[in-house]
Amino acid sequence: MTDITIANQPARHRYEASIGGQLAGFCEYNLLTDAIMFTHTEVLPAFEGHGVGSALARHVLDQARADGQHVIPVCQFIAGYIRKHRDYADLVRADVARAFKI
Repeated sequence: MTDITIANQPARHRYEASIGGQLAGFCEYNLLTDAIMFTHTEVLPAFEGHGVGSALARHVLDQARADGQHVIPVCQFIAGYIRKHRDYADLVRADVARAFKI
């Protein structure tokens, strides 16, 4: 198992995943009044297949839950992750869930 470190970079509006001190991927977001909107997730080519995207998705969704935020999954990767992992579906309000087919 690859050790993936994830840190919030609020000034850059993104969570960054690192492996061995190197940037491996990121998940961009915008904070709203009562929600966090995930807009884009990217895994750098050298780190594809190492579980970076899934680790990012788990981390950002767990953090949203801990912070009491609703999630708006504009990013198709995050939306797809929620579709596959239904235990996160409660983070998405019903009206938003319909829009993103959650």
